[in-house]
Amino acid sequence: MPLVLTSSAFTQQGSIPQQYTCQGRDLSPPLSWSGAPEGTKGFVLIVDDPDAPDPAAPKRTWVHWVLYAIPAGTASLPEAVAPAKLPAGTREGTNDWNRTGYGGPCPPVGRHRYFHKLYALDAELPDLGPARKAEVEKAMEGHVLAKAELVGTYQKR
Repeated sequence: MPLVLTSSAFTQQGSIPQQYTCQGRDLSPPLSWSGAPEGTKGFVLIVDDPDAPDPAAPKRTWVHWVLYAIPAGTASLPEAVAPAKLPAGTREGTNDWNRTGYGGPCPPVGRHRYFHKLYALDAELPDLGPARKAEVEKAMEGHVLAKAELVGTYQKR
């Protein structure tokens, strides 16, 4: 059974509802997953946008959310999860707004794709502090057992 990541708020390639964006309440969406492989010791979640700033001429990938050291027994994150309500031991990385936590879609132009990537790891990551995506990815090297991806889209109204 493959690792699968879903949201009750939007479907694969579907539009992300406004409440999860900068034009709404900027809440983190509810996420759930299943199919973690045998030997999973933890998870990493990275949400990013490879279409920044303009899908017609992308120049960079904008990081919206980095969570790491999510405990192996975890199978979901609720909507609007506050730092204090994250599963025990979960660490928050730094997004491209130079802060920890979720930052919702806020595309300057066009319809962007938002990749919600969940990694199952065969090791528990150490406390890297408010690490950036690249630092977390480096720490994950050689430890990824499986990856699931959920892509949502958003365009400002």
